[in-house]
Amino acid sequence: MKKVCLIGLGCIGLPTACILSGKGFKVVGVDTNQKLVEELNQVNIDPLEPGLASLANPAIKSGSFIPKLSPEEADVFMICVPTPPTDENKADLTYVKDAAKSILLYLRKGNLVILESTVPPGTTEEILKPILEKSGLRIGNELHLAYCPERVLPGNILKELVENNRIIGGINAESAELAKEVYQSFVEGEIYLTDATTAEMVKLVENSFRDVNIAFANELSRICDKLNLKIWKVIELANKHPRVNVLKPGPGVGGHCVAVDPFFIVEKAPDEARLIKTARRVNDSMPDYIVEKVERAVKQAQIKTPVIACLGITYKAGTGDLRGSPALRIVRTLREKGYTIRACDPYIRDFTEFSLFSLEEAVEGADCLVLLVDHKEFKEINPHELLRKMRGSLIIDTRGIWLSNE
Repeated sequence: MKKVCLIGLGCIGLPTACILSGKGFKVVGVDTNQKLVEELNQVNIDPLEPGLASLANPAIKSGSFIPKLSPEEADVFMICVPTPPTDENKADLTYVKDAAKSILLYLRKGNLVILESTVPPGTTEEILKPILEKSGLRIGNELHLAYCPERVLPGNILKELVENNRIIGGINAESAELAKEVYQSFVEGEIYLTDATTAEMVKLVENSFRDVNIAFANELSRICDKLNLKIWKVIELANKHPRVNVLKPGPGVGGHCVAVDPFFIVEKAPDEARLIKTARRVNDSMPDYIVEKVERAVKQAQIKTPVIACLGITYKAGTGDLRGSPALRIVRTLREKGYTIRACDPYIRDFTEFSLFSLEEAVEGADCLVLLVDHKEFKEINPHELLRKMRGSLIIDTRGIWLSNE
């Protein structure tokens, strides 16, 4: 297995293609985004993911990684396409189906197909397998099929693709073993083999676990607000117990994984997934709760036309990723309500929806400061220095990075 045809050059597919090409594989990367493919072939890429450009550009120049608009024959086919939620919060598997159909003409006896996209349990067996059977090859015998989900954080993808443990679920034992050979070429963590449906569920469980725990912390923060208690001190002291580890609350959960994956479990077992469903409602309600908190604060301070500085609009610290960002939702809502908003984020470039300010511009003369994302640049700031530049004295720290101000 020396040639890989990878479908989907997004936040997971592109780094994976680059890593594989650096491990001796000839990689054909396929994407339907013509502009992306052209830019890659022109070695004109400046991705937000740290270190990716320095890995991608030499691979493309050497010919070990070839970006294309259509597939070609290979030994291994990897599907790394998005599975966005529908309006009903179900998995849209259109891209997975289209990717599978696009490789049918190129499949040969002995090939291996690997699905990496996050999907509801049963997708590999019930949806992907029937499509691939149209190739005329016997699945599990002449054509091997496995599911191997990514388990990485944006901003640290290249490191975690290599170092993290991997779960591989095969349509049969032989498929799982063949997939293991591919991942062993670059994965330094442990590799665990199981069946495809179990592997699909494992990925969803990992992110649902985090979502439920974050929801618990967010619910506690609302309770402490009502009781006039300092949530950060409550959590700090509760975590002194050797078997307690309460996570930190925040303005909500964003991104393309934790805020989405739990719904894929709910989709398959809506009556049973009651806790998971409730956790999603709690976390989804947090942006509106923070907006209400800001409104109450400026009203109590009797500020008629408040200027509100919002620090951070990305969905998490250390990245320019805006997908599902609760911080961005908060800023949008405050703007829609007619407040004068000065938003600042050091990780955002080429943002056109509204004007962004430097930290100094955002804070100067502001009546209220709302910390929404715990970027390291904000953690290093002394809030008292910001207060001296502000007109007012309201600070709402949704991330708890300025504990002295709580």
